Amino acid sequence: MKVKLIQHTPQPEKIVAAAAKLCYSASGADEIMENLSPEKTKQFLSMLMDLGHESPIEHISFTFAAEGVSRVLTHQLVRHRIASYSQQSQRYVRLEQFEYIIPPSIAAIPEAKEEFIRAMQADQKHYDELTKRLYEHHFKKLIAEGKPEKQARSAAEKMAIEDARYVFPNACETKIVFTMNARSLINFFRNRCCERAQWEIREMAVEMLHQVKKVAPNLFQYAGPACLKGNCPEGKMSCGKMKEIQEKFLGNIKSR
Repeated sequence: MKVKLIQHTPQPEKIVAAAAKLCYSASGADEIMENLSPEKTKQFLSMLMDLGHESPIEHISFTFAAEGVSRVLTHQLVRHRIASYSQQSQRYVRLEQFEYIIPPSIAAIPEAKEEFIRAMQADQKHYDELTKRLYEHHFKKLIAEGKPEKQARSAAEKMAIEDARYVFPNACETKIVFTMNARSLINFFRNRCCERAQWEIREMAVEMLHQVKKVAPNLFQYAGPACLKGNCPEGKMSCGKMKEIQEKFLGNIKSR
């Protein structure tokens, strides 16, 4: 898995502090920005997050690029609706040899791993055969309809891979670029950094949190699973590791 923060709003914490202060100030935005020192920004953000006043943090956004992730992960990711997504298309990209993600639990058992790889190889074989048969069918039909050969070949190729892709598994590797505002990100971390989240998206969420903390440490200092701010909301389905989780995400803050 590779996930990288590729862009974000410049001076994110100062923008949030200025937007929030504007709500309670007679001054204009320019004057507020000029008077916001790093220390004042930090103090105001701490107060803001303690009060739970989250609407100002919607003014800043973060864009990530992820590769080496499965369609299982992206199916979950796009459920976070206040975001923008651009994913590699299987309609337009022919996968001559598709990459796939092997779950650690399967990789740890040699026999299971071998079976998994055989299944992936079979999927590729079926995809190639389906693509070939569909291409031939569509090409002949388009030529019969009077399409120029070059145009017919291009159209037939697209039509073939559009339907042949149905044979690909959820393990199929994909690439995606996505943008979230800070409020959506905090909600994402609350749900996906939790131990009960699926392992792959949890791994990505933890790495994303690590990266945004580098550019907005005060804003995201308490971001993470919901149990960081009190009792675990999962009830009887709790992982039972609340103290461990709190130390994992907040230990570096307590040690300052």
